[in-house]
Amino acid sequence: MILGTLSDRPASFRELARAVPGISDSMLSTRLAALTNAGLLTRTVDEGPPLSVAYQLTEAGRALLPTLQQISRWADKYLPSGAPTDTVYRPRSRH
Repeated sequence: MILGTLSDRPASFRELARAVPGISDSMLSTRLAALTNAGLLTRTVDEGPPLSVAYQLTEAGRALLPTLQQISRWADKYLPSGAPTDTVYRPRSRH
C-alpha cells in the first residue's frame, strides 16, 4: 500500500500513516526505511519551519508498480476476500 500511495505524487509520513490502516508509527517508519534502503523510495527533509519529511518513488520503485498491479489482480481473482494480500497494491484514490 505504501508504494501504491506514492504512485502519483510524494507523500508525508502522516499521509502514508492515514493510507495504511492499522499500521503503527514505528512499523511504518521501519517499512519506509527498508524501502528507502532497497532503493525504491527517496526521503527528502525540509528543515522548515516546520520540519517536514516527504517520500517519493525512485525510478526502480516506479518500475515495480506494474508488477504489483498484476499481483493485486491475481489476488483479487484467486484469494478469498480479506486475505492478507488483499491490499498488495492500491493506487492512491483520486479525490
